[in-house]
Amino acid sequence: MSFKVPLKKPKPDFKIFREVLEGRKKAEKVHFVELLMDEEIKKYISENFLGEKWISYPPESNQDYWKQNINFWYRMGYDYIHVTGGLNFPGKSRETEDTASLSSREKRGWAEETKGPISSWQDFEKYPWPKVEETDYSSYEFTSRNLPEGMKMLVCPSSGVFEVASGNLLGLENMSYLLVDEPDLVEAVFKKVGETIYMFYQNVIDLDNVEGIFQGDDMGFTTSTTISPALLRKLVLPWHKKFAALAHQRNKMYWLHCCGNVLPLMEDFIKEVKIDTFHSFQDTIIPVSEFKGRYKEIAVLGGVDVDKLCRLPEDDLRKYVREILEKCMPERYALGSGNSIANYVPVKNYLIMLDEGMIF
Repeated sequence: MSFKVPLKKPKPDFKIFREVLEGRKKAEKVHFVELLMDEEIKKYISENFLGEKWISYPPESNQDYWKQNINFWYRMGYDYIHVTGGLNFPGKSRETEDTASLSSREKRGWAEETKGPISSWQDFEKYPWPKVEETDYSSYEFTSRNLPEGMKMLVCPSSGVFEVASGNLLGLENMSYLLVDEPDLVEAVFKKVGETIYMFYQNVIDLDNVEGIFQGDDMGFTTSTTISPALLRKLVLPWHKKFAALAHQRNKMYWLHCCGNVLPLMEDFIKEVKIDTFHSFQDTIIPVSEFKGRYKEIAVLGGVDVDKLCRLPEDDLRKYVREILEKCMPERYALGSGNSIANYVPVKNYLIMLDEGMIF
């Protein structure tokens, strides 16, 4: 089967893409967006469609590794590359067998839900907090200097403030007790994480070709926010507001990815944080087209439900993607998955999604 992607001669134009997202221009084509793509997906497409040997992570040459990443995002038709990493907040995790068909790893991990490495002030003091002044920015610097004409970059050093504090460091169950027993400790953890991420952004936001921040921070699950909206407004949203202000002060964008049912926070995201775009959708929470009709002040990214992206047969998947495009185009929308292209997403289905965008 042949697809219209990868492209032989892409013509990225982030300037036009931004005008579409900001509602200053109607899209003349479907623009694409993703938060993350697993290495196995990029490796398979690079080796089977682009004819290039993929350099796995960690590479011998960081420059060669990012050169191939730039080429992948470019050839797949994106107007930007999402450059991530740099800050590491060590924590506890749980593991299980990774059964994805393309998996190159034995285990798949997720955050420890009970008790993380910080449960006392003593733990807080001895925790190996990342030092921003010692961070290696070479991936960001190299990418900023080696983008094809018209292509830009969005940046993100780590998971978000809530994910790191509650998942990596405290553990959700432990944090729930500490919110009652040691609320000052919980606040200190969130503050330290927020300050660290903010300082990182201060050091990369002015690099050439950086056009914004694409920060992920999952604050909910299928039926609710993970903790009360009031606590999220107190502990987390002020940091996103600072990240967004940092970007906006330099005439750059702030894109937010947030999983779960966070609809109670959406007005806060729009009016207080002042996000430019929102990403992460599950049809069981709210279909992307319904969300777009409800929140017209911001751009909407992605929305192809990952469960459907994984499991629908081709004809049904094409119809489903076309219906999204018919309802969401041509204003303030970009096509992509509702979450990310994980290694269990069939490559064929990922390409079908982009193919429908090209056809539309």
